[in-house]
Amino acid sequence: MEKFDVCVIGAGPGGYVAAIRAGQSGLKTALVEKEFFGGTCLNVGCIPTKTLIAGAEVLSTARRAAEFGVEISGEIRPDWKKMLARKDEVIGKLRNGIAGLEKAAGVTVFSGRGEFLNRRQLVVAAGEDAGTVIEASKFIIATGSEPLVPGFIPQGERVLTSTELLSLPKLPKSLLILGGGVIGCEFACLFAALGTEVTVVEMLPQILPATDSECAGLLARRMESEGIRLLNGKPLSDIKCTARGVSGKVGDETLRAEYLLVSIGRRPVTAGLNLTAAGVKTSERGFIEVDENFLTSAPGIYAIGDAVGKIMLAHWASAAAEAAVSHICGKPVHFAGTLTPGCIFTSPEIGTVGLSEEQCKAQNIAYNVGKFPFAALGKAMAMGETEGFVKILADAATDQVLGVHIIGPHATDLIAEAVPAMLLECTARELGRAIHAHPTLGEAMMEAAHAVHGECAHIPTRKRR
Repeated sequence: MEKFDVCVIGAGPGGYVAAIRAGQSGLKTALVEKEFFGGTCLNVGCIPTKTLIAGAEVLSTARRAAEFGVEISGEIRPDWKKMLARKDEVIGKLRNGIAGLEKAAGVTVFSGRGEFLNRRQLVVAAGEDAGTVIEASKFIIATGSEPLVPGFIPQGERVLTSTELLSLPKLPKSLLILGGGVIGCEFACLFAALGTEVTVVEMLPQILPATDSECAGLLARRMESEGIRLLNGKPLSDIKCTARGVSGKVGDETLRAEYLLVSIGRRPVTAGLNLTAAGVKTSERGFIEVDENFLTSAPGIYAIGDAVGKIMLAHWASAAAEAAVSHICGKPVHFAGTLTPGCIFTSPEIGTVGLSEEQCKAQNIAYNVGKFPFAALGKAMAMGETEGFVKILADAATDQVLGVHIIGPHATDLIAEAVPAMLLECTARELGRAIHAHPTLGEAMMEAAHAVHGECAHIPTRKRR
């Protein structure tokens, strides 16, 4: 038996950060991981997806080179095998980086699957190994999530989750996507850019159902202009899978494709942990129940990240890790989880934080809107990326910024400015007073803030009284 102050289960973006911070805080720390450092995000999620998307963006830019006065001769086409090789190279470098950080923090790493024996002991087994028993004063469960595949979906080599799609040996000629959420839309844009015929089926009336409707609507129009077929408001039924492809019905129409991507949600990875022995309670859907400090029902046991089913994003998990370790060290901090930015790597990108117009209306909050189009921005024109806008919502009474929604070039980077501004309860007028460098895309944030009060100089606006 080995004894530790803290034992972290899972080395994803929540777990590996928790272990590093615990080690840096002087706690004797163990980290248990059954597969690879980085979890879903690094290995089969955020990083590989964005690496492939980066390749598709280079391809798109190369095809538009003549617009910028650059001539490229010869055929411009994707090399899928090289794209996959680059993806694996990026993953490998980041895995090694995490390993180095854990070592520098003095963290002891155990490879294998963890199972609670009781509230203070965990056995880690790998292969035929009898297992090592770890005893710890505190545990942090960070085991993440996995794609949800309902029972009505047939099994077969042509039915994929995001995990398998990232490693297909060759580009598919056609792809049917079930689910028009973030994952479905990102993959739709990626594969359409690489030449795949893509159809997305979303049962709800709009794609990206939880996103600002104006942003979702603009993205839908752009996706359709790129040849992506969007079928909203009806379910995909009568799904069949053969060795040659897949099929399904939307209404009376039969759809066929080489592959079906199932992207309709995720479920927690908690099976095999023996949470009952530890006294850890879960919800009906299997997510671990926690309080505001990420403590579970079992004293001394914390849970963070996707396993708790709140905001299933890597950066939320990492922030939760910091908060949990601070609480363990007796230095609790305010966790600003409600101001977690959402980043959608479609084409164009979407970045969002805070309340949407739909939410303001549902909560009977009076608000003002300021919007600035990238088409009126010099830097966007120079880049040839003028589609989209920055939208700012401010409380009508106090002018406090309630939400920021961006669709357009580098939206996932630009949204970062809004988070600290909202955390500091900044007003739209204060945000507009902050001088932004010219010419930059960031100017759109300043201009949108001015537009809240009808004081934007670069678009026609009527000053509010």
